[in-house]
Amino acid sequence: MKTKYYIDTCIWRDYYENRTDRFRPLGEWSLFLLNKIIQDFDLIIISDFLLYELSLFLSKEEIKKLFEPYKNNLFKIKSSTRHHTLAKSCAKKYLIPKQDALHFVLALEHNAILVTRDQHFNHVSEIIEVKKPEDLI
Repeated sequence: MKTKYYIDTCIWRDYYENRTDRFRPLGEWSLFLLNKIIQDFDLIIISDFLLYELSLFLSKEEIKKLFEPYKNNLFKIKSSTRHHTLAKSCAKKYLIPKQDALHFVLALEHNAILVTRDQHFNHVSEIIEVKKPEDLI
């Protein structure tokens, strides 16, 4: 059975911008994870909301270029009014930002591992598997 990954916006930006923090190669770790997903024939779930968030930082052409190497592993989903309503209640219940609650709801619905660096997702780590790229490579 294929493993499904919902990769948060920050991880895609780490990869695209080849970001680092003081000591860690965040972009490289993201690339290693993406390559592992391809090698294992696993799936990357991308949502309309993820694409929206990326569009705040990247052009449409850059987004297309970002996903091109992974096109055979992508599974596109759309968020619905129900998802947004559920995200709103999850944000209050688990003390996470509404936008991130939507990522949580979508990943949970699709039984995906939520790949992120955002610490507030620790509040939901007993409900959904939350990992950093370096935890998965």
